[in-house]
Amino acid sequence: MTGLDDLLPGGEPTPEAYRAHIRELEARLEESEETLAAIRRGDFDAVVVEGPNHERLVYTLENADRPYRVLIEQIQEGAFTLGPDGALLYCNRRFAEMLDIPQERLIGQALRRLVVDPGALDRMAGAALDEPARDEVCLRAADGAERPAHLSLSRLDRQDGQTLLCGVLTDLTEQTRHLRALAEANTRLQSESQERERVEEALRQSQKLEAVGQLTGGVAHDFNNLLTVIKSSTDLLKRPDLAEERRRRYVEAISDTVDRAAKLTGQLLAFARRQALKPEVFEVGAALRAVAEMLDSVTGARIAVTVSAPPEPCYIRADLSQFETALINMAVNARDAMSGEGALTLKLVAGRPMPRIRGHAGSQSAFAAVSLTDTGAGIAPEVLPRIFEPFFTTKEIGKGTGLGLSQVFGFAKQSGGDVDVHSALGAGTSFTLYLPEVEPPQEAEAADGAPGTPEPGGLCILVVEDNVEVGRFATQILQDLGHDTVWVTNGEEALAELEKVPFRFDAVFSDVVMPGMGGIALAEELRRRRPDLPVVLTSGYSHVLAQEGAHGFTLVQKPYSVEQLSRVLREAVSRHRRAAAAGPR
Repeated sequence: MTGLDDLLPGGEPTPEAYRAHIRELEARLEESEETLAAIRRGDFDAVVVEGPNHERLVYTLENADRPYRVLIEQIQEGAFTLGPDGALLYCNRRFAEMLDIPQERLIGQALRRLVVDPGALDRMAGAALDEPARDEVCLRAADGAERPAHLSLSRLDRQDGQTLLCGVLTDLTEQTRHLRALAEANTRLQSESQERERVEEALRQSQKLEAVGQLTGGVAHDFNNLLTVIKSSTDLLKRPDLAEERRRRYVEAISDTVDRAAKLTGQLLAFARRQALKPEVFEVGAALRAVAEMLDSVTGARIAVTVSAPPEPCYIRADLSQFETALINMAVNARDAMSGEGALTLKLVAGRPMPRIRGHAGSQSAFAAVSLTDTGAGIAPEVLPRIFEPFFTTKEIGKGTGLGLSQVFGFAKQSGGDVDVHSALGAGTSFTLYLPEVEPPQEAEAADGAPGTPEPGGLCILVVEDNVEVGRFATQILQDLGHDTVWVTNGEEALAELEKVPFRFDAVFSDVVMPGMGGIALAEELRRRRPDLPVVLTSGYSHVLAQEGAHGFTLVQKPYSVEQLSRVLREAVSRHRRAAAAGPR
């Protein structure tokens, strides 16, 4: 090889020498580029170059990719290359460990023989020819054990036109074992949770039964007292020489006693929060003052009861009887907290929003806030969250059933409101009922001269009652009032009777709880078939009424009086006749 020193012995190089040297360098550069391109194409298995000491250095393709092979052998994923026929051309150490088969025995084997589902592998291989494919597969180890793995396949095109597939496998055995262990632990936790709930429910039921046992004596005592009055009065009424004044007095005693018995039954249902409420619109201030007048007999003379109510009327829609019962129940708790001596304040504030109470969202609508504040000992903080639980009481055995505040809570919730409590030990307690305000009631239409108002008597009533004694008594009452009656014992008979003469009856008076078709189902069917026919329902208790209400039908609670039944029937018939006279709107 000739250099510039050879061209310029002792003198300046000529331009021709420079040009010759440049041509030589360009040729060497072109040769180097061609050699590099050939190496990239895989045309050479080795490249031989002259070292700095004129030694021959051989670089093979294996030496060139040695760092990459070392890296692949060290990774924790299995790596392999598949030929066009699906046979393994190469696999790393981790791939062999996953199958527990030596590497040298794996080369040349078809990968399909090493997986549980060869069809799934074939589908992945076909998809990988277009774009990388990823899915979970299950390998079959040498001992027959199945190993879940995640497989990623990619296409590799060689210069000779062959298409290979390169794959990477991630062992999921440990991950699957952990997931299975977590699933088993979750199943155990759910089973333990269900068992704990079952035990807690059994404990609550046991506590309720114990409380009901304590309550039974008081209920039996009260009912026996009421029955004694009724029994004695009926025995005296049988005397032939009884004076008219005494007869009237005994009849009134029976009537009053029945009212007290019905009220006691209603309170028991209220404690269970299963009673069907009879909501009506009333002025809260007047009702509050009326209750305050009754509280003297409940709280005693040593407790001063005061009332604070605004002069402006405030109306709510609720069951008035249950409203009074709720206030009395709170007053009884206040009396016991004050040991029979102190001050009790009843206060009404109108137009207040309802705050958040015990985690429940409040409301910005107008509520009537009826509070009852005492000067008693207060409630301990650890007890305060439980005071509305049914049958929870801190009183001695026989002194309380834990049902009073439960009734207050149930009444408030059923009336669309809530009850809040604030208390401090030694500083007294304040309960606040929040009940939604409503518009004042509209003036009732004058009954005199109203179109279609029937005169007392003269109606034809279909009585539907399965109890023989009650059915016979109800028909007798209606006949004494001057009405014609037909009595059937179930809903199916009632429909059949109505089919005989479609327009014979002016109204249907039906019990709610009956075998077969119940009263509500009958009323709904009649509403569909005969919308012009008024239906009046009656019940002593029905879980359907307690949960869903009277479905828009008029309801008369048992026991009902003669005057009450007569008035309700007249109003129902009048309302339907006025609607018919007004015509469709």
